[in-house]
Amino acid sequence: MKNILVLCTGNSCRSQMAHGYLDKLLKGKASIYSAGIETHGLNQGAVSIMAEDGIDITSHTSNNVDEYKGIAWDYIITVCDHAKENCPFIPSKKAKRIHHNFFDPSKVKGSEAEKHVAFLKARNEIRAFCQNFASKELP
Repeated sequence: MKNILVLCTGNSCRSQMAHGYLDKLLKGKASIYSAGIETHGLNQGAVSIMAEDGIDITSHTSNNVDEYKGIAWDYIITVCDHAKENCPFIPSKKAKRIHHNFFDPSKVKGSEAEKHVAFLKARNEIRAFCQNFASKELP
């Protein structure tokens, strides 16, 4: 079983969405963890947009990367530039590090419809990334 860490700034939105998709796509092949360099709580926009695609992330928690010391990572996936640039050192001799910067839909201001479009765009990009990762890295 592989160990995969998805890392973001606050572990509230983008990393949580990726965690949800990777859980679904890699069931039985990997243990998925998500964390942030800070904790901001679970974003309700992320919860809602994932539910629209049949993924329930309501049981996820916002965790700090320091909570996972000692886990032997096979993959460390950063989903925002800030986390990649500011993450504390994670010792791992074998972890493959992958980075993709997804824009943060929680920063979008405007009407509920505009916010929904932003979350939908981020979710769909994250889903495509996770599908590609699952098919290439752990087929």
